[in-house]
Formats: sequence, structure tokens, C-alpha cells
Amino acid sequence: MNGKFITTTLDKVFVWTTKLALLNILWIAFTLIGLGVLGVFPATAAALGVVRKWLMGDKDIHIWSTFKKVYKEEFKYANMIGWILAIIGFLFYLNFEVISSSQEEILFVVPFIFYFLLFLYFTMVIWAFPLIVHNYASVIQQLKNALIIGISKIHITITIMLLMFSTMFFSLEFPVLLVFFTFSLLALIWMWLTLRVFVKVFQ
Repeated sequence: MNGKFITTTLDKVFVWTTKLALLNILWIAFTLIGLGVLGVFPATAAALGVVRKWLMGDKDIHIWSTFKKVYKEEFKYANMIGWILAIIGFLFYLNFEVISSSQEEILFVVPFIFYFLLFLYFTMVIWAFPLIVHNYASVIQQLKNALIIGISKIHITITIMLLMFSTMFFSLEFPVLLVFFTFSLLALIWMWLTLRVFVKVFQ
């Protein structure tokens, strides 16, 4: 009995390890297919789309065809949201450079306001991409939804931030993880936590 249980458990571990590795490789490959700048956002949406199906109970989907389907369907939409967020992020970077180079010339309250707005920005980023594959809305409405949900579920937002940071930090210590597991694990953590909220919000 114990031998059968161990064999079954090891088989499941092997299957899911293979699935996560394949998803990670697909994310990297489709990001490169889109030359990075056009591929990273739809590839992220596609990875989240695959994981969402797993979490919704459809564990036997064909990963390649599902990933490719979501990538194509969300290519334009994901890039619109992604590039809006990227531009906003770049503006934050420029403001950070200005604040850093003129700390003695600005009011002490300015950095606090800046970091507060930066936190709201990361909140929007965290919730916008899972929303792409769960609930369709106009781009502006989707960004509003992301911010509202992120603030109202601030404990989950902070948890996701910490887990993402920890995963990336650990992966940088062991770079081989970046090739096979980092991005698929991030997608799994990301979608698992956000989906628990979505099923209640979008009933």
C-alpha cells in the first residue's frame, strides 16, 4: 500500500514538474518570438491562462495548443495594457531619477507621495494581467478594476508582491530555475491567489 502510494505520488510530482517546465519554456519562447517587447505581455497572459484552466479543474489540457490560442487571442489586448503600464513605469523611473538627484531641493513629503503612488502602480500591475484572462473589459476599465481590487484586497496584494520577490531572488541564486521553473511558478502563485478573489467578485 505504501509502495503504491509513493509510486503514485512520485508520478504526480514528475507530471506536474514536466508541465511547469514546459509552460516556463513556452513563456520564454513566445516572449522571444514577439522580440521581447511585443511578446512578453501576451506570453504572460497565455501562461496565466493555462494556469487558470488548471486551477479551474481542467488539468488535462494540451498545454502547447492552449498557450498558443491564448497568446494569439490576447496579443493585442495584452500589449495595450502592458505598454500602458510600461510607459507609466518609465515615467516613475524618470521621476525617481529627478528625486534622487535633487533630494536637498525638494520637500520631504515628495518622496513619500512618490513611493505611495509607486505602490499603487505595482498594485495595478499585479492585478491587471490575471484580469486579462478572467474578465474582459475595456483597457481603461480593466486598469481601474485592477487598482480597485488590489486596494480592497491589500493583504493579498502584499502577499503576491512578497512571494514574487522571494521567487525571483531565489531564482537569481540558482539561474537554472529561470529556464525551467521561475516564470511558471510565478504564474501559478499569481493566478492561484488572484483567482480566489475573482470567483467572489465576478459571480
